[in-house]
Amino acid sequence: MMPMTTVIINGYLGKMGTEAVKAVTADANLTLVAQTDKNDSLSEVIQAKNPDVVVDLTHPSTIFENCKSILKSAHAVIGTTGLTTEQLTNLDTLAKDNNKGVFVIPNFAIGAILMMKFAKEASKYMERVEIIEYHHDKKADAPSGTAIKTAELIAEGNSEINSTPLDETEIIEGARGATKNNIPIHSVRLPGHVADQSVIFGAQGQKLTLSHDTISREAFMPGLIVCIKKIGATTGLTYGLENILFSS
Repeated sequence: MMPMTTVIINGYLGKMGTEAVKAVTADANLTLVAQTDKNDSLSEVIQAKNPDVVVDLTHPSTIFENCKSILKSAHAVIGTTGLTTEQLTNLDTLAKDNNKGVFVIPNFAIGAILMMKFAKEASKYMERVEIIEYHHDKKADAPSGTAIKTAELIAEGNSEINSTPLDETEIIEGARGATKNNIPIHSVRLPGHVADQSVIFGAQGQKLTLSHDTISREAFMPGLIVCIKKIGATTGLTYGLENILFSS
């Protein structure tokens, strides 16, 4: 029988937090010991409840300080994007120093992880690629963590992707999008979207489009639950759900 894992959801008043509370509560092997938001003292609640895992679904402006508070005494599952490379390195060190794990997950949807995995594989055979990501108009950061992670994985698959320069002039600055690993990323922010992404590859006489559409935030919950249950066996930083799903 799997041992019971105690959990705090930080950011429970948000849409993701609401779903996370329901998912944790419904799982027989998890116990929700507290739910916190911006008007609560996270560190005080952690000290009082002594959870195994804290899930943070808050805001890019607070995530780094939240992580530091969590890792003093609990494992951290982070669904908030916006951490810099330097901050990720610092959290890895802090987690190891405290014998804790920290999962930073740009996207909990298993379908999105498969899209990224397939994009990395396709990059070995196609000449050029661009990414278009669509989110709701309340998303705080752009591009999305999923788009950034996708670009990183594509570059791992083919470091020469998009290496041939295009003969073009950008009439309006930014028209060709931002770039990550030489890959253009276009961010759309509109009501009606949750989190969608298309990775569009082009080669001579053909194109390949890999798309993932999120219909509701329920899509993120199976991946979140996997992270909560697996993090206790880890120390240090794990960045990306693919490293959890596809690990041996």
